[in-house]
Amino acid sequence: MPDFSLTPALATVIFVLSCLFGYRFRRVWKDEGPTWQLWVFGVLAAAGLATLGFVPLAVPG
Repeated sequence: MPDFSLTPALATVIFVLSCLFGYRFRRVWKDEGPTWQLWVFGVLAAAGLATLGFVPLAVPG
């Protein structure tokens, strides 16, 4: 059975990308931009945070 876990470095990258996507989502929403951009940035941010929430972190040792 494969081990599905995130390394700390990969989790950090996912977290930073999720923050950036969330920031872009907020900017598009505030500027009343295109709806498709809201969906893209919102889904990407939510997917990243859900991944961090539900996939365990690999702890060395």
